[in-house]
Amino acid sequence: MSNESKTVITIEAIVNAPLEKVWLCWTTPDYIIQWNSASEEWHTPRAENDLQTGGRFSSRMESRDGTMGFDFEGVYDDVIPHQLISYTMADGRQVKITFTSTPAGTQVVESFDAENTHSHEMQRAGWQSILDNFKRFVENQ
Repeated sequence: MSNESKTVITIEAIVNAPLEKVWLCWTTPDYIIQWNSASEEWHTPRAENDLQTGGRFSSRMESRDGTMGFDFEGVYDDVIPHQLISYTMADGRQVKITFTSTPAGTQVVESFDAENTHSHEMQRAGWQSILDNFKRFVENQ
């Protein structure tokens, strides 16, 4: 895919929690399995995370009825604790997440290369739903 045709989608949320707590919940497998879903019909039964530049991560996302599932995985390109995570997914698309402490809480901004199977609106909604689920999880911890 050439750079001219690449679409980057950006989503964000302000999480009403300290940066250290947000980082811990985002990066710890025991927490990831609790928030990493876009809806109640889905869940993440397994997550692995080697949080370092060159490290790999993997999450198994499945429908609760067992009819569908997929592995979400990739390799970290850059990790700056409490600030930045960037990675390349298994399909070559890139993702960048920034974490910024603000007076209102921790701002999480996630930008990702769109894929060509689903509409940009569907992708934005799905990723935003996961981020919103993350926000609810952290704020209720």
